[in-house]
Amino acid sequence: MRDANLAPCGPADPPADAALQELKIVIVSDAWFPQVNGVVRTLSTVAERVRRLGHKVEVIGPDRFRTLPCPTYPEIRLAYWRVGRTVREVIEDFGADAVHIATEGPLGHAARAFARRRRSPFTTSFHTFFPDYLALRFGLPRSWSFAYLRRFHGRAAATMVSTTTMEGILAGRGFGNLVRWRRAVDTELFAPEKQTALDLPRPILMYVGRVAVEKNIEAFLSVDRPGTKVVIGDGPQRAALQAKYPDVHFLGAKFGEELAGLYAAADLFVLPSRTETFGLVMLEALASGVPVAAYPVQGPKDIITDPAVGALNEDLGAAIDGALGLSRDACRAHALTYSWDVSAREFVNHLRPFA
Repeated sequence: MRDANLAPCGPADPPADAALQELKIVIVSDAWFPQVNGVVRTLSTVAERVRRLGHKVEVIGPDRFRTLPCPTYPEIRLAYWRVGRTVREVIEDFGADAVHIATEGPLGHAARAFARRRRSPFTTSFHTFFPDYLALRFGLPRSWSFAYLRRFHGRAAATMVSTTTMEGILAGRGFGNLVRWRRAVDTELFAPEKQTALDLPRPILMYVGRVAVEKNIEAFLSVDRPGTKVVIGDGPQRAALQAKYPDVHFLGAKFGEELAGLYAAADLFVLPSRTETFGLVMLEALASGVPVAAYPVQGPKDIITDPAVGALNEDLGAAIDGALGLSRDACRAHALTYSWDVSAREFVNHLRPFA
């Protein structure tokens, strides 16, 4: 990691050309395989595309360490053994030009502490609305959580956020050095022609994601509409919701081609969450030719910008009614505007001033 003075990074778009000097980039993330979620899919895809641009990327994830289960999220493993030493050794041995910290867990803290000791710049990204999660699960005041996150990200040369709405929320909470880093979707994997045959009454209304309290899934399941509701994913609320809503089809976690086929089989994707920072699942549905119904909150407001591809309403039933039957071709065309190559170049260009 090269030493440099920290410099402010304003909200303006970075230069268009990322294909300049090759960079050695370390991405530090407490969310990594075998976890499967939007953060992991984003980081792994960006790392792959950045390598295609000619840069070298090393990921420091919990798979390198002894781990403990995260409280209330046992499938999420938190590194605890020789964390600081290993993070330092990997960064130094790799000869990193730039360090990007993607999460605020043990690995993120270790990388942040090392960079500060070296007086070297680093960047961060804001992926998850932990203040809302902690408020829902434990009643922790959101102001406390935001104060902690503001302190964590406050030393970063730049904090990358996925949407204009998220940038405004964080700026209003006192976060600085915010820059936009657009997300994208794999339009080769998720496509209308991947459709799996589902012998279920139509219309098929689908949710994909973690089955947990912060995803507000019951708001979807309690809506009385004809057809079939399908939930794809797993989590701590699954058993309780499955018992309460026996007519709903809970299919568990699905991946890859199987997941793509199920997406394309749906008539409508419903996202009841109010706590998304982006909502990659919406783009996956749109790429599959499936319109979206959601609340008019951060995430959906930034993706469902065309009424031809979805409906947003504080009445989720009304959103469902408004989105059903929208053009599958329009949905696919909207998703095609979200390019991973553009996202990867933007990511590199945000790192370059501090390398």
